[in-house]
Amino acid sequence: MKILLVYPQYPDTFWSFKHALKFIRKKAAFPPLGLLTVAAMLPGEWEKKLVDLNTTNLTDKDIEWADYVFVSAMVAQQDSAREVVDRCRKLGTRIVGGGPVFTTGYEEFGYDDIDHVISSEAEDLLPLFVEDLEKGCAQHRYTSEEWPDVSKTPVPLWSLIDIKKYGAMSIQYSRGCPFNCEFCDIVVINGHVPRTKGATQIIGELDALYDIGWRGSVFFVDDNFIGNKRKLKSEILPAIVKWMEEKKHPFAFFTEGSANLADDEELMRLMVKAGFDTVFVGIESPNEESLTECNKSPNKNRDLLASVKKIQNNGLQVQGGFILGFDSDPLSIFKNQIDFIQKSGIVMAMVGVLMAPPGTKLYQRLKKENRLLPGGTGDNTDGSTNFIPKMGHETLARGYKHVVDTIYAPKPYYERIRTLLREYKPAYKRKITISLLQLSALIRSTWVLGVKEKGRIHYWKLVMWTLLKKPKTFPLSMTLAVQGFHFRKVAQKVVGQSLRWSGNTTINSRSPST
Repeated sequence: MKILLVYPQYPDTFWSFKHALKFIRKKAAFPPLGLLTVAAMLPGEWEKKLVDLNTTNLTDKDIEWADYVFVSAMVAQQDSAREVVDRCRKLGTRIVGGGPVFTTGYEEFGYDDIDHVISSEAEDLLPLFVEDLEKGCAQHRYTSEEWPDVSKTPVPLWSLIDIKKYGAMSIQYSRGCPFNCEFCDIVVINGHVPRTKGATQIIGELDALYDIGWRGSVFFVDDNFIGNKRKLKSEILPAIVKWMEEKKHPFAFFTEGSANLADDEELMRLMVKAGFDTVFVGIESPNEESLTECNKSPNKNRDLLASVKKIQNNGLQVQGGFILGFDSDPLSIFKNQIDFIQKSGIVMAMVGVLMAPPGTKLYQRLKKENRLLPGGTGDNTDGSTNFIPKMGHETLARGYKHVVDTIYAPKPYYERIRTLLREYKPAYKRKITISLLQLSALIRSTWVLGVKEKGRIHYWKLVMWTLLKKPKTFPLSMTLAVQGFHFRKVAQKVVGQSLRWSGNTTINSRSPST
């Protein structure tokens, strides 16, 4: 059996890092971890190829070679996924679909023209499909309400990709989140109870990355890395600490967690000792009523600004997610979001418009209120949404554009870098070395940011401040500066476009009245 695994293209979003990756000559931020893991689950004697459309073109010859094309996609990749499916249909190659777009969003995607759909996690369902396929009686759709044991999950088949094309590698320790935010589909897809791998399994996956020659950043892609704090502190992190010391610290880890990380100094200390230097936290809103509305329990009744500072002081850079468009948002929310982001020193502040993913409590509530709109891109940072906001489309559109236009402008963006570097106290000591690739990237970025860009004066102020005040953080400072170039490119596109809400309705507005 010949299997072609295809990962659709991501749109140009804040998350793609497309414009920043050019400086370090990389094609994509992260590899398709799900497809690589699925490949490892398939029979060893089957031939396998993988095409990641974010790094490589897909040819008709590739499709014609395969007996089956496996397509896995996030909802934001649905347009590219549809193009892949249409090409396979035209060439007569059978298709197997999986991933979130074929799970919570499969009805909207239109799966009837796909031969087989795996619309839940693969560990238990894929062996059933393979067995049925070999018997000649494969079903159209495989689904389950049971959450599989992730201790069954094999090491991804890394040999299928060229690791040099990626900015970071990925690993997964757990699935699921103990919280129940109204807008989040994580619990719909992966459940409430975090399912975790053991220390031996995690070390085996780290060994696999080490053995293929990877040295650099590794993203733990968990829904909430700290969902099971006890196991992390007693088993997982101590094992990683030991492994990293034995291997002389080849990796720098980053992950996603909840705001209650700030309440556990032992956990933060262990994470930093293990090599974690960054954590993405869903802040969502500085407005308490909005947090209550969406049931963001770890953020309620706490000083979020102080929590962010505490995490930074303990050696973890905080990246943050922010949402606009809650029913409880006051008209002052746009200014309040900007103020919070600037004061917090959250440099990578991902601000999006609220969306209602299918299957979520928010989706069900808005459906009852007759406020849902057709469509939805799955990318909450493109300014679109799939429901009628209480503050009105025009107000939300103006406000969103104003926020992203403000926070990614050179002056406030570089100011946030300085705010972060004042608070950020990395305890993990890694030897600083400059490779030829990094030196080349520094030269190219200096030309673009320090000579060509309009905000060059603010760039040079950051360079001089860093060298004089925080010289040891210079590599981080310049990395964040380059990422800002990408964020500005995407923000400019969002600000300049007409925002799509539903059907043919568009809004083109420049700035809010706040």
